[in-house]
Amino acid sequence: MRRAGRPHVRATLVALAVLASGCDGCKERRAEQEVPLVPPEELTPEDTPAAPRRVGVKVPMPPGWSAQVAQDGSFQFGPPGHPVLRVDLRPGQGAALPSPEALVQSLEESFKGFERSLDQEEGGADFTLVRVTLAPKLPDGGMGADYPALFGARRVQDDLFLCATFPGVTADEVLRAGEACRGIEFQRPR
Repeated sequence: MRRAGRPHVRATLVALAVLASGCDGCKERRAEQEVPLVPPEELTPEDTPAAPRRVGVKVPMPPGWSAQVAQDGSFQFGPPGHPVLRVDLRPGQGAALPSPEALVQSLEESFKGFERSLDQEEGGADFTLVRVTLAPKLPDGGMGADYPALFGARRVQDDLFLCATFPGVTADEVLRAGEACRGIEFQRPR
């Protein structure tokens, strides 16, 4: 018996692996949420600054979205109970920002078991975003249901933030996730 959601879970895991390894070379009013760089439970007394400061990551999010720190240390953004965007921080790896072409090539290599259609590739001096539509190739030669996805990277100072949407999100959510990824910045100390 085949599980319907299995290819989507596999796709997410592959996508996150692509971003983690492949990046080594390679209109609405929105709320902004500050996310700590280190989950509070992992802070040690040495990590705590002497003077109270609030330093984190500012992510522009659509109304109704919130942020959570996952057990693996990644950040997940979306409406309550529905994660849309995953963001992983790679400290000191800002120079590894991939070009849109390199990111597309990595996705093509990693998603050989999927029919892919490139919807948009965009890049600048400090970000790369690629929107695709993916459909798993089934063992019987058919195609599974297609779904939109976003993969991206944002350089902020010396750090690199890797972005990927979760399976099961809508095309509108993918667009909003792209805006959030493109707008990541560090919160200035207060």
